[in-house]
Amino acid sequence: MITITVVYLSLFLDNVLLTVVVPIIPDYLWTLDANTTANAEKDENGRVGLLLSSKALVQLILNPAVGTLTGTLGYARPLFLGNLSLLLAALLFAFGQTYEILFLARSIQGIASACIAVSGMSLVASQYPKEDERSKIMGFVLGSIALGVLLGYPIGSVLYDLEGKMAPFLLVSCLIIVIICLQILTLDVQTTAEPNEQQSTWMHLLSNPHILIITGAIWCSTSPMAILEPCLPIWLRTHIRPKKWQLGTVFIPDSVGYLIGTNFFGVIAYRYGRSKVAILAVFVVGVSAILIPSANTMSQLIFPHLGMGLGIGVADAALVPLLASLVDRNGNYGLVYSIQQVAVSLAYSLGPIVGSEMVRAIGFPWVMRVVGIVNMAYCPLLIYLTLERRKLSTKKEEKKDYDTFQKSIASYERFHDSDDDL
Repeated sequence: MITITVVYLSLFLDNVLLTVVVPIIPDYLWTLDANTTANAEKDENGRVGLLLSSKALVQLILNPAVGTLTGTLGYARPLFLGNLSLLLAALLFAFGQTYEILFLARSIQGIASACIAVSGMSLVASQYPKEDERSKIMGFVLGSIALGVLLGYPIGSVLYDLEGKMAPFLLVSCLIIVIICLQILTLDVQTTAEPNEQQSTWMHLLSNPHILIITGAIWCSTSPMAILEPCLPIWLRTHIRPKKWQLGTVFIPDSVGYLIGTNFFGVIAYRYGRSKVAILAVFVVGVSAILIPSANTMSQLIFPHLGMGLGIGVADAALVPLLASLVDRNGNYGLVYSIQQVAVSLAYSLGPIVGSEMVRAIGFPWVMRVVGIVNMAYCPLLIYLTLERRKLSTKKEEKKDYDTFQKSIASYERFHDSDDDL
C-alpha cells in the first residue's frame, strides 16, 4: 500500500507541474515579449508550442532508456531519480525569467516524467498480478493523473493572477520534497531487479500487433488534449476573451471526465471487454474534439471538454492494464510501459508543434475537426483487436477443454489397467 501511495503522489505532482504551466506560460511570455505586431497570435503559438512540447520530446527520447534500465536497476531507483528531477524543474520554473530557462525547466521535467511514469506503472503491475485487482488498482493510480491535471490548471491560473508566477511553482516544490522524504523512508532504492532469461526484448514487443494497436490508440486519443493545451488559451483570448483566471478553469471538465473514466471504468472494462470499451471511448474523444470549436461562450465548452476527458480516461483505464497482461508470462513491465509512454510523449511532443503550425495554416476550428475525424477513423483497428482477442480466447478455451479431455482419458486408462491387474 505504501508503494501505491508513493507512485500515486509522484504521478499526481508530475501532472500538477505539467498543467500548472499551461495557463501561465502563454500569458507570461506574451507579457514578457510585449509583442504588438499583426502576427502576434501566430508567432506566440509557435513559441509556446515549442516550449510545451520540449518536455514530451525529452521524455520521448528517454522512455526506452528507462524501460531498459528497469530490467537491471529495478523500479524504485528510477522513481526516486524522477522525483529529484521533478523538484529541479519546479524550482527552475519558479525562478526562471527568460524563455531559455523556462524551456530548460520544461525539458528537465521530461526526464522526471519518463522515470516516474515507466517505473511507477511497472511497480503497480508487478505487485498486482491478478487481472481484476490490477484493473482496479491501475484505474485508481491513473486517477492521480486526472487529479493532478484537475488541480494544476486552476492552481496555476488563480495563484498566477493573485501572487505572480513564482507562487504555484514554489507550492509544487514543497510538495515534491515531502514525496522524496516519504520514498527515502519507505522504499528500498537499493533493490535491483532479478535477472530473467525469458524477459521480452524490444523486437519481440514491437512486432506484436496487439501492442502496436493499443499504443496507437493511446497516442490517438491523447493528441487532441496535447493540441488544445498551447492553442486553446490563445484562441480563447482572441475569440471569447475570458478573464485571466478562466483560462485555467476551462480545462477542469477534461480533468473531471478523466478522473471519472479512470476510477470507475477500469473494472467495467475488464468485465465487458477492454478493447470493446476502448472503441466507444476513442469515438467519444473524436466527437468531442469536433464540437469544441463550435463554442461561442465559456459555458458551451463544458460538455465537449467533459466528453474528451471521459473518453481519454476510459481508454487509458481499459488499455493500460491490457498492456501488462500481454507480457505477464515473460515480460519486463518496464519495456512495455516505456512503449506506452513513447505513445503519450509522441502526442505531447508532436501535438503542440504540429497543432500550432496547422493553426497558422488552416485555423484552430479545422485543426480540431481533423483531429476528431482521425480518432473516429482509428476505431476499426480497435474492432480488429477485439475480434483477434476473441479468437485467441476461443482457442485457449478449446485447448483447455482438450487438455481436460486428455487428462480424463489418461485417468480412465490408469483405472482400466488397474482393473485388469486384479
